[in-house]
Amino acid sequence: MQQIKAKVLIIGAGTGGYVAGIRCGQLGLDTVLVDGGDGLGGTCLNVGCIPSKAIIHAASKFETVARAAAGGTLGITAASPAIDLSQTVAWKDGIVRKLNAGVAALLKKSKVKVIKGWANFSDAKTCHVDTADGPITITAEHVILATGSEAVELPFLPFGGDVMSSTEALSLDAVPEKLVVVGGGYIGLELGIAFRKLGAQVAIVEMADRILPLYDKALTDPVAKWLEKHGVELHLGARAGGFGDGKLSVTTRDGEPLQIEANKVLVTVGRRPRTAGWGLENMGVAMAGPFVKIDDRCATSMRNVWAVGDLTGEPMLAHKGSAQGEVVAEIIAGRESAQAASGRAASGSAHERRFDPVTIAAVCFTEPEIVSAGLGPLDVEGRDDVITSVFPLAAIGRALAIEAADDGGFVRVLASKTDHRLLGIQAVGQHVAELSNSFAQMLEMGAVLEDVAGVIHVHPTLGEAFHEASLRALGHAIHI
Repeated sequence: MQQIKAKVLIIGAGTGGYVAGIRCGQLGLDTVLVDGGDGLGGTCLNVGCIPSKAIIHAASKFETVARAAAGGTLGITAASPAIDLSQTVAWKDGIVRKLNAGVAALLKKSKVKVIKGWANFSDAKTCHVDTADGPITITAEHVILATGSEAVELPFLPFGGDVMSSTEALSLDAVPEKLVVVGGGYIGLELGIAFRKLGAQVAIVEMADRILPLYDKALTDPVAKWLEKHGVELHLGARAGGFGDGKLSVTTRDGEPLQIEANKVLVTVGRRPRTAGWGLENMGVAMAGPFVKIDDRCATSMRNVWAVGDLTGEPMLAHKGSAQGEVVAEIIAGRESAQAASGRAASGSAHERRFDPVTIAAVCFTEPEIVSAGLGPLDVEGRDDVITSVFPLAAIGRALAIEAADDGGFVRVLASKTDHRLLGIQAVGQHVAELSNSFAQMLEMGAVLEDVAGVIHVHPTLGEAFHEASLRALGHAIHI
């Protein structure tokens, strides 16, 4: 059996693990990365964020052509469109391969040794990996756990055949005639909307009383209106049952039985941390419910064992895992943030890197898109010390020029009445995902309304709505 010793051992090659590996390599740490899951890039790159956005993009293009064929749009007419989904999927797979190769090249550049195989820990610092070339035992001074998450399977709707998770939905070779989506969260709605644009009849079954229940109603109403306008069946407050003979059993909110015809059933009821099958129980780390418990350094209860990404809890977002991976690499290497170094110089005490973001912005790539960063109305309900200001995209020239002004979209800011410090920023509308980084940046920098108002925003852009919402909070919006 081959024996390997390393300074750092990383388990999982998703956005948390591979970023941690690259940063460790950049900092000169002898690093081994074990990849036993979806491939380099993990769920996000291979079967999640990237391929789903590719399919969503293709679906939007198809819808545009279909509108042109159904009487014309903007003076543009076209013949009746058709789609070969297998070719679309092949294009999507090409994007994934290109990004896989890019991650592999970056890891090689950083001198990270990548081992393909499933790790199994015998203790906190030792794992065994069965590879194509034989078994390997790896021991390390530091271990970074980045095993990610997996789709939740319902016992009465097990994956297989015509019941699928998002992974299988992204690799279909044909558009299903009738698709039922179980779960009205962001994954189900993103894919359900995409397949509706591609021509499928779509029904959504959600236990809550409305879609996207983690977001406030003002943000989700434009999405609900799109679903209604495009003939998507919504069964809210409903419970899915078994599937057979081309029909899904559903119990409505009134307790009535219902049978919904379906060629495919897409189950998107959430994701859970991938904690089983690799020896976590032998590592002696503390848990926080289903997640691995960490502190603000991403350290577990076992010395020099760290955890990042979906394994550590909500929000389960790729960019959170990447940021955590960077922090851990820099802690192991003895690096400090500029803030920490400044604090140490002032106080004479030691400081370490921390994972303590002001916000982690989230985006739903629905139709229209939703962005949320910081506090929302539900978080400040009942408080009288908060200013809330909304500016509609219908009053933004760029939105009108790209057909993004008629779906009820807006940008909303929440700020403290006393010092005008921004507390939260949300938006709903077409293409608003591209505003998310600006929202997060302002919150992270501790900006006040006057900071946003004082920035000359480029015209014509959707970002002007952020400017105008801040001006409106100060009492002097220009274009409303």
